[in-house]
Amino acid sequence: MFSGMALLRNNAELFPERRVIIDAALNSIAKTDHGSKVLRRGSRRLSRITKLRLFRWSFLLLALFSIFLTVYELKKFLQAKIESRFTTPIDFEGERYLEENIFLNNYGRPPKSKRRKHFPCEVGLRQSVDGLIEPKDYMNFTWVSQDYVVSEEKTSENDLFEPRFGGHATLEEREKSFYVKNQTIHCGFVKGPPGYPSTGFDLDENDRAYMFSCKVAVSSCIFGSSDYIRRPTSKLISQYSKDNVCFVMFMDDQTLSKLSSEGNQPDERGYIGLWKIVIVQSLPYDDMRRTGKVPKFLSHRLFPNSRYSIWLDSKMRLTSDPMLIIEYFLWRMKVEYAISNHYDRHSVWEEVLQNKRLNKYNHTKIDEQFSFYESDGLPRFEPSNHNPLPSYVPEGSFIIRAHTPMSNLFSCLWFNEVNRFTSRDQLSFAYTYLKLRRMNPDKPFHLYMFKDCERRALLKLFRHRAAPSPPGTA
Repeated sequence: MFSGMALLRNNAELFPERRVIIDAALNSIAKTDHGSKVLRRGSRRLSRITKLRLFRWSFLLLALFSIFLTVYELKKFLQAKIESRFTTPIDFEGERYLEENIFLNNYGRPPKSKRRKHFPCEVGLRQSVDGLIEPKDYMNFTWVSQDYVVSEEKTSENDLFEPRFGGHATLEEREKSFYVKNQTIHCGFVKGPPGYPSTGFDLDENDRAYMFSCKVAVSSCIFGSSDYIRRPTSKLISQYSKDNVCFVMFMDDQTLSKLSSEGNQPDERGYIGLWKIVIVQSLPYDDMRRTGKVPKFLSHRLFPNSRYSIWLDSKMRLTSDPMLIIEYFLWRMKVEYAISNHYDRHSVWEEVLQNKRLNKYNHTKIDEQFSFYESDGLPRFEPSNHNPLPSYVPEGSFIIRAHTPMSNLFSCLWFNEVNRFTSRDQLSFAYTYLKLRRMNPDKPFHLYMFKDCERRALLKLFRHRAAPSPPGTA
């Protein structure tokens, strides 16, 4: 009995320990359940926060996209308003749009601002100027006697008469000037009556004397501080060319002052590298681009005794010998005028649209010029046809020419178009050439249009410092 009571007591003493174990197990289970509840509540709270943040970011992106669309539509609206200032009158506008739509259907839209890459190609220049001699029969081209209008008198007593560098040629005089015959034509440098101010492009007498002595001339120009000076690569120019070719850079006082402040100051002889600096006083035009056409087209007027001339734009550096260039493009090709085609465009219609799209000039002025050319028989360039030229749009930054009567006449006629219409000479090149050719079928003008990749092989191209604002577009 006593042993049974002892066992019962021992069992009773063990009950609290078991209770502790059981309680601990139950508390653990309770805590685990509570943790799960806390975890579930935390997950739901994190989910709500994530959704809220996602909503806020979505709303922000939507707002930014809406702002972008609004700005884009506003820009299109303002651009349309600006372009409407330069469109043609109502009775002509429909016809112009019709022509543009016809062009777009036939040729596609002009290339966008993203440019394709263009590369140089091989040009078969001689290795040296040694033994270089002008062919005996080279100058066997059309010969006529030409003279130029030097001054104009007042046509009336009207005090509003204003002398102009390009003169006041009538449409009848303009038409007659395209005939190849002995005649006197307008070709710049026209002075007014006695007592009237200079029409511009005045040069120092010492510079005139120097240019008068040149037999071969390489020229360029910078007006209005629009560019840096690019010196010809001296080590690639032969000593013969350095001794016998005149390298002349025309500029105004503003440009000279800017270049001097940058360390490009002429030496005591007036040279910067190979360039002989010639200062032009009293610029003939407010449009710097138009002023630049004077040395570009009228080298036979500026260098009256020169047999050959090469023109290069100020954005280029000459990296080839000028005499080798003349031998290859003129003597070997047996032509009197050489210019490269445009790297992208061949149709004047396309060039017109591109000039307007990029706002290169007053749109109304472009339309007036192009309409005049269309009415006077300017044909379309059809790649599938046998065109007289491989392109109707030139890259006019590099011109090689002999100073023959036909070359001089063409240069005067092209300059007169730039003087009368817009300064965008790519618009008037094909018209001038084709009209001269059409009106003189028995007097050929030997013009060679070479590839643009050849131009790139002979020159190093740079960007302009600053582009002058197109007239009427500011």
